[in-house]
Amino acid sequence: MVQWTDFERATIQSVFEKMDYDDVGPAALSRCLVVYPWTQRYFGNFGNLYNAAAIQGNPMVAAHGKTVLRGLDRAVKNMDDIKATYAELSVLHSEKLPVLRGLDRAVKNILTIVVAARMGADFTADVQGAFQKFLAVVVSSLGRQYH
Repeated sequence: MVQWTDFERATIQSVFEKMDYDDVGPAALSRCLVVYPWTQRYFGNFGNLYNAAAIQGNPMVAAHGKTVLRGLDRAVKNMDDIKATYAELSVLHSEKLPVLRGLDRAVKNILTIVVAARMGADFTADVQGAFQKFLAVVVSSLGRQYH
């Protein structure tokens, strides 16, 4: 079980309350597909992913980016039991969709970059630490079927 400080809880809640899902979600997933082109193989049914412009303009990429962020809401609301919160999704990712574990890590890294860019000077080292701890717990919970 993860121990959260009051600062970490408040920070995570604040980051997600202020986040524009319609902006951050599509930006993060688009960037992930461009920066880590190997991730595109998991989105073959999304149509044209041939270049950065196509990816950034792809409505299915945008929609799924929003879905990913909304999925993180579940963890924000259940910070004391994120593993149980994502138990079914972990099975789905590992057994039914065969999503490579590295994809979750790539999305985590890119999401941190996009959120930092949007928050600017408010994304202090302390905020980044809390945010990355949260994302690490989410990624670990999603990947527990791989162990």
